[in-house]
Amino acid sequence: MTDMRRLEGKVILITGAASGIGAAIAHRCVAEGARVVCADYDIEPATKLVDALGSSAAACRCDVTNIESAKSAVDFAEQKFGRLDGLVHNAAAPSTSATVVDLDESAWRNEIDVGLTGAFLMSKFAVPLIAASGGGSIVFIGSQFGRVATTRAVAYCAAKAGLIHLAKAMAVDHAPDKIRVNSLSPGAVATTRLLRRFADFEAANAGLGPAHLLGRIAEPDEIAAAAAFLLSSDASFVTGSDMLVDGGYATR
Repeated sequence: MTDMRRLEGKVILITGAASGIGAAIAHRCVAEGARVVCADYDIEPATKLVDALGSSAAACRCDVTNIESAKSAVDFAEQKFGRLDGLVHNAAAPSTSATVVDLDESAWRNEIDVGLTGAFLMSKFAVPLIAASGGGSIVFIGSQFGRVATTRAVAYCAAKAGLIHLAKAMAVDHAPDKIRVNSLSPGAVATTRLLRRFADFEAANAGLGPAHLLGRIAEPDEIAAAAAFLLSSDASFVTGSDMLVDGGYATR
């Protein structure tokens, strides 16, 4: 963790916050002085996370694919903490392994709706509130697979590539509002998402680590550290960028 307080007084809304990368970002933001809203489709683990984080955090249920729910989450942040300085869109649907021939249309729509349309809907309501707070930062959690393709991941690759370019387009539109918009693209990360494919994290690291130049997969805290940088004033001249935190995967 860190003894820096770069996010002192700021309010950050994080989607998909209940576990994995989202939970790590929530912990990091609180450690750096922020108050956080942990928004997740599954409210029970989000509430448990908030119990661990203390009075600097609050939980709300949010279906990022639903416009009313997205607005409600942003409204909740304002009602709870009085302002909004940052948004992290981390929510992502389970990925279906398939080619375009095999992929069910509902699975395609689910990945696009949660990963990409969810970012659009959350931003629609977050941007005016962040602007009213004097500006801030929006971070979309992308993937190295938004840059380079992999097998049987057409929906995931498309959603993440769209997310990266959505951040760039929003950076152009909202620079006058003093809002910086960036994407952060991890490589493989030791979260429960990997346990759908591997028996444990040791097996995941053995299977996926060699594809990264650093020879291992990432820990969630390493992604959280990069997110905290993008949310902070240390990144005051960074907007419209996609930050690869992928251990060199996309360099291969």
